[in-house]
Amino acid sequence: MVVPFMTLYLTESKHYPIGKAGLVMSVFGMGAICGGMLGGKLTDKFGFYNVQLGALLCGGIMFIFLGQLSNYTAICICVFVLATLNDSFRPANATAIAQYSKEENRTRSYSLNRLSINLGWTVGGAIGGFIASRNYHLLFWIDGLTNIGAAVLLRIVLHPSRNKQTPAHKDRVKTERTHSAFSDKLYLVFVVLTILFGFCFFQLFATMPVFFKQNLSLTPFFIGCIMALNGLIIALFEMAIVFTLEPRRKNMRYIIMGTLLVGLSFAVFNIVPGTYWLAILSTIIVTAGEMLSMPFMNSFWINRTVPNNRGQYAGLYTAAWSIAQVLGPFAGSQIAQHYGFVALWWTIGAISVVGAAGFKWLQLMEMKERRAML
Repeated sequence: MVVPFMTLYLTESKHYPIGKAGLVMSVFGMGAICGGMLGGKLTDKFGFYNVQLGALLCGGIMFIFLGQLSNYTAICICVFVLATLNDSFRPANATAIAQYSKEENRTRSYSLNRLSINLGWTVGGAIGGFIASRNYHLLFWIDGLTNIGAAVLLRIVLHPSRNKQTPAHKDRVKTERTHSAFSDKLYLVFVVLTILFGFCFFQLFATMPVFFKQNLSLTPFFIGCIMALNGLIIALFEMAIVFTLEPRRKNMRYIIMGTLLVGLSFAVFNIVPGTYWLAILSTIIVTAGEMLSMPFMNSFWINRTVPNNRGQYAGLYTAAWSIAQVLGPFAGSQIAQHYGFVALWWTIGAISVVGAAGFKWLQLMEMKERRAML
């Protein structure tokens, strides 16, 4: 609830200018990058259960603490620490999904997790908007307490003593030194391509709503409905699509198709004229690209890991998305402001084509790698 309304909270409740509010969100993004890297390292050392439990408890406390601060510098420091703790949860969570699933249903497991995230984001945003219109400070208490509540639920249901699938730290298998994610050249290329993909995708939540309002003259209510359409389509269709495609084991092909569709969803504004129906069409295309690519991206990196280095791989993957979340909205808004939306949409389309070509190259290199291992 807090993050979507953080800028409004800082400008309306704390009366900071928009520039300072934007800087706080940039600090949050930097903390998220650090959290992804730190969470991955800690997961490999202490296990995914302990990291998730610690991140939820500490993050919940920091949310409540943040709501009590008024000093700008203190807010920035607290936001950085909060983001670091909050995003350290992600690599541990991704590693947990790999532990609790089987190879034949792993992509579906990640899709189910994405479904829960989308539903939580949708419900949380709706309730958060209602609460924010009455009392911003309640957002911090509710977000903090739900984090702590999730930690309690994790402790009750998935503690090693209560769930045999959760490995206890003392029982972790000692193996020979495993390779580092930083020495996996193909994976590092994948991380860069993920940043390019995310750079394009995050325009959906950053620059596209502004374009809808300024250039297509859509109302805020209709823009909100368009944004909700993305989550609704995912909730209704992603699991069925992944269930159908996963057995075919053509993961990289789906990622390539999804990347091209994301680029097309923005470039379409420069290709055909339209108003509300064009906004709907673009949202359907970008959502299709998201459903084809993101679940199978998870499958790609998880297949290159073993239990002892899985956290490090997950940490790099999480950091890639955090980097894209920082760079995408900032660079996209600058291009739109100085060169116009037409230039931005062509740029996003071109980056998507480059990304798709990169994923194609990665597919060929991965096939070559597999043949060399036979």
